[in-house]
Amino acid sequence: MCDRALPPFRSAVSSTSGINLDEVYVVVPAYREAGVVAGTVGALARRFPHIVVVDDGSPDATAARACQAGAVVLRHPFNLGQGAALQTGIAYALEQGAHYVATFDADGQHAVADLEKMLEALIGNRLDVVLGSRFLGQPEGLPRVRLMALKTAVLFTKATSGLQLTDAHNGLRAMTAEAARKLESTQDRMAHASEIINQIGRLELRYREVPVTIRYSEYSLRKGQKVRGSVGILVDLLVGWLSR
Repeated sequence: MCDRALPPFRSAVSSTSGINLDEVYVVVPAYREAGVVAGTVGALARRFPHIVVVDDGSPDATAARACQAGAVVLRHPFNLGQGAALQTGIAYALEQGAHYVATFDADGQHAVADLEKMLEALIGNRLDVVLGSRFLGQPEGLPRVRLMALKTAVLFTKATSGLQLTDAHNGLRAMTAEAARKLESTQDRMAHASEIINQIGRLELRYREVPVTIRYSEYSLRKGQKVRGSVGILVDLLVGWLSR
């Protein structure tokens, strides 16, 4: 684990709406993101004092560069999957006394301003969970084949969870600590996203979607979930649903 003292100017930070950002822990799962993770952490660090990068067994310099950029880094000895990385980071945040936990992708697709907006919706409306939606916002550069895969995941998740959502696989989330304790994922890999939504429905948590911008770069598309992988997600979720 890389744990370093935070510079004085990053303590007791407040958002424009008065939210105490010192109460927020941002969890960033990362696998082979050495080229971009420092930029992601740096952008977050300008607003958020507590950034937790979970290096999911990367063979490159992901952990070192996240640490140098100012994050606390937790490391898996080998690759377990994004769901497992989130579980590790969220558990750490709760142990540290987080009041609110957010999840944020490492690859540069998400905007820090969107996360602040989601936290304001979470706290201002006394919700349990706020989910980012690229389809209420603006997906920049989203290929048609990826759009079809994401829409299929939305339909499946609506059918299994009963929640009327527009985006089922968005890594940008904000939740209270109480909600984070209740959301226990059993899916280590990418199917965790739909599993979280299913649990929100089952536990009857108060939730809302907020429009966010997702920026698809050549890098993020190369690294991101392929259509074949999206089919695998649906199979994983179907098996899990039938076995409940």
